[in-house]
Amino acid sequence: MGHKGLSLLVILFALIGALAGCGEEFSEAEKATIASLSLASLPPPPADPSNRYADDPAAAAFGATLFFDQRMSRDGDVSCATCHLVDRQFQDDLPRAKAVGINNRRTMPLAGAGWSPWFFWDGRRDSLWSQALTPLEDPVEHAGTRAGYAHVIADQFSARYERIFGPLPDISAVPRRAGPRGAADEIAAWEAMDERKRREIDQVFANLGKALGAFVRSIEPTESRFDRFAAALAVGKQPEGDAVLTPDEIAGLKLFIGKANCSTCHNGPRLTDDGFHNTGIPVVAGLPEDLGRQTGVQQVADDPFNCLGAFSDAGPNDCGELRFRVKHGPQLLRAYKTPSLRGAATRPPYMHSGQLGTLEQVLDHYAKAPVAPSGVSELHPVPLSERERQQLIAFLGTLSD
Repeated sequence: MGHKGLSLLVILFALIGALAGCGEEFSEAEKATIASLSLASLPPPPADPSNRYADDPAAAAFGATLFFDQRMSRDGDVSCATCHLVDRQFQDDLPRAKAVGINNRRTMPLAGAGWSPWFFWDGRRDSLWSQALTPLEDPVEHAGTRAGYAHVIADQFSARYERIFGPLPDISAVPRRAGPRGAADEIAAWEAMDERKRREIDQVFANLGKALGAFVRSIEPTESRFDRFAAALAVGKQPEGDAVLTPDEIAGLKLFIGKANCSTCHNGPRLTDDGFHNTGIPVVAGLPEDLGRQTGVQQVADDPFNCLGAFSDAGPNDCGELRFRVKHGPQLLRAYKTPSLRGAATRPPYMHSGQLGTLEQVLDHYAKAPVAPSGVSELHPVPLSERERQQLIAFLGTLSD
């Protein structure tokens, strides 16, 4: 065998040795952190006391039907699945969601949403079911009215609805387009209805949201290469198949939980702290001012369908997240929810309005830590070499299913 062949064998055996002994490359503290990021450490979703139907299989099945039904929109051409695509991690790959119109923000993926205490980029809703109601009346999303949705339920799904929620009210005299949001004539029609009838419609609307919430709660994160690697590492076994991480992916993992500080916010098995942070993301020219959590924290308090509202099933000692939320402070200005990094490598662009097109641009932003448009960015510069940047990106790729 020539020197060239011998050199290749030496390299090959060194690589095999590095992969076989990958557990030895991590300290005990690093192993504990890696285990905490694995889906194996994901507990059951927390109870939702505001929705007594949250774990009802019949409600979830009904919610799944509604999720894909385009009749749940003003003109019958938009469903929840218009923006939450099943084969795209229940999001749409667009910088800003497109339904009846174009939203000001990105569609967030739904896998694992049942574990979160807050919803939307600014946390303006506090449950899956109240979150599900919001797009239905938004003029650039589904653009419908709650009276209209009650008629869809009565016309198309009355038997299924009543098996879960009990008798529907008589809405034969209720206009088909009436609600507190919408066109002037729709709002006028809503205000002309007596208070009792409005409350009956509100209850049907709330139940519709509770069915949708039960379905979305069932959408769990899927196992990735990283999870299979972490499972082997946890028991001291040699990873096999696609669970074997390359040297660059392992180096990227060490950066993720170490020098790059990614796991400061992207932690836990869903790789998010569910918090809100100002990271100095630039504004999008032409969009209205977006103050993030500073606005959302008041909107969630004003929502009639929140955990403390009349349509919630929660008891007097529930709703701790809402009752004890941070209500004021400079840290809320332009703070946005930490998104999960599961599958992030396959769903550009990034940030709340798709401001950054690639992972390379995201790392550039974090490396430079620019001054925030307003408020104070929490970022500190994270200088990485080009090799380290590529290693970190390589690791992020292992978080996709």
